Amino acid sequence: MVKGQIVQSLSGYFDVLADQHIYRTRGRGNFRKKKETPYVGDWVEFKADNENEGYLLKILNRKNSLVRPPVANVDRAVIVTACREPNLSTNLLDRQLVALTKNKIKPMLYFSKADLLNEIEKNELHDLVQYYQKFYPCFVFDGTNTDKIRRDFLGAVTCEVIVVMGQTGAGKSTLLNLIAPELQLETAEVSKALSRGKHTTRKVTLRQIENNLIADTPGFSSFEISDVKKEELPLFYPDFVELQDNCKFRGCLHLKEPKCAVKQAYEAGKILASRYENYVQFQGEIAQRKPKYK
Repeated sequence: MVKGQIVQSLSGYFDVLADQHIYRTRGRGNFRKKKETPYVGDWVEFKADNENEGYLLKILNRKNSLVRPPVANVDRAVIVTACREPNLSTNLLDRQLVALTKNKIKPMLYFSKADLLNEIEKNELHDLVQYYQKFYPCFVFDGTNTDKIRRDFLGAVTCEVIVVMGQTGAGKSTLLNLIAPELQLETAEVSKALSRGKHTTRKVTLRQIENNLIADTPGFSSFEISDVKKEELPLFYPDFVELQDNCKFRGCLHLKEPKCAVKQAYEAGKILASRYENYVQFQGEIAQRKPKYK
């Protein structure tokens, strides 16, 4: 029995890295019985007679996991958000930030395709980034700052599992090609009619880039917040957390309560309007969620 880390998952096969060798394995039926799904990033115990015929035996304890993308034991996540083609969605961005914060994963925000914006749109983007970077590391790619992005991205930390995630066509593979040109990942144009990109990445793979393991993941056009309780949601907004002690009621949900410091800040323009409005929408979705009975 050997211990290793899953670095790729595709069509029921799991490639496991152990002792600088890759072993192709399959999951045993006991995973289905236990309703367990191995994820890329999982540390596992497995048995293999050779590098092409192995079986997973056990998934070791995870420190966290994401469903979309399906990755485990993540240290840091880079959310790639297109400024244009597809159009920027703060709703999708905030959903991802909630999921990452809940799982204690450090987010980094990367805004791609800023070079496609006109001057008015660039000013609007500047204001948006100015707000988010109070709480999260932010990078804006305008087509000219490749070296700085590579330096900041790889020089910040080492020996971490990093997920590159975001909407389809936002430029995740393009970002990785900027950071590590030797990868030569496939990229695709965005459909002008639908403002959607093609799924050039169809599998989750951990790639060694300098000292980090970085996951290029399939894109998506929607993102659900699952297993978040209404009382938890405000705690996943650092801009709300820094104001919550000024609310009249402890455990304020920042919705209809009187003398709510978060609502007052929103009304005064101190909280980004889309940020608060997305929060209200998320609370509404949580309230409408059907209860799960075990």
